[in-house]
Amino acid sequence: MAMELKTPAGVAPAPASRTAKRRTLHILRKYKVFYFMMLPAILILLFNNYLPMIGVLIAFKNINYTDGYIHSPWSGFNNFRFLFDTNVAWELIRNTLLYNTVFILLNLVMGVGLAVLFSEMRNKRAAKLHQSAMFLPYLLSWVVIGYLVFAFLGMEHGLLNTWLFPKLGWNPVEWYTDKTYWPLILPLVNTWRNVGYFAVIYLASMLGIDPEYYEAAVIDGATKRQQIQMITIPLVRPVIIVMTMLQIGRIFYADFGLFFQVTQNAGALYPVTQVIDTYVYQTFMVMGDIGMSSAAGLFQSVIGFLLVLGTNLVIRKISKEDALF
Repeated sequence: MAMELKTPAGVAPAPASRTAKRRTLHILRKYKVFYFMMLPAILILLFNNYLPMIGVLIAFKNINYTDGYIHSPWSGFNNFRFLFDTNVAWELIRNTLLYNTVFILLNLVMGVGLAVLFSEMRNKRAAKLHQSAMFLPYLLSWVVIGYLVFAFLGMEHGLLNTWLFPKLGWNPVEWYTDKTYWPLILPLVNTWRNVGYFAVIYLASMLGIDPEYYEAAVIDGATKRQQIQMITIPLVRPVIIVMTMLQIGRIFYADFGLFFQVTQNAGALYPVTQVIDTYVYQTFMVMGDIGMSSAAGLFQSVIGFLLVLGTNLVIRKISKEDALF
């Protein structure tokens, strides 16, 4: 029988707010060492991520450098209209969304596939060599990658036009004036650069799986494909969901270096290579309007935030344990 705690006669019970305050102080004293350890990261997050958000005001103002962004006149949503009032608005949004959707799918499928292959390699030295080789492109800047691509596709000195195509009897292709091929070239280049990064992350999570699961599966007669399907993928699924949601949160952001450097900013390719980021950059360079650039950035951030919330809600409906929150 549960004992009922009673307040001594003549003593008024402590208010709930005071009890909660005491509990909070007790927790702070008990875990003060851990809070001190967290303090540097919290300060960095505060000063690097949250204080600069005051600059969101720029998106709603008609900025002039005499008054500063605090005292500049308000412009309402006029800065947002330039993204939608142009005749290329649909083209920009279409290119940004479709390319990022393809990038997310390729990074997921290729990243998980390579991670599975690396984890199954018996020669550990060869596995590390392959992992390093796949990860190396991720360390290269888009400027370097742009010149590497140009070394293949250049009209006068490109490897394809001057060596491979003549051997095959094909005519040279003016890659930087023909937009036909770039919806294929850009996903290939992006996957080549980033797939090693995703493979390493997925491989790290696979290496943390208890080997006893696979030993039990072998005893039960499971094939390698069944082990991957029933053990590896389900146990790596939380990491896959987190990485995919991080990419979905930036689906309205395009990798500026990919679309600007790799394409050499060729005007003939704009219908299939111009995205929101490159358009904002070119608009800012021509007009010098920082309010319009800030409005575009805020629009991308808000849409990305809503997409993350929506994706997490869908995941929560399907599998509550795999949701982020």
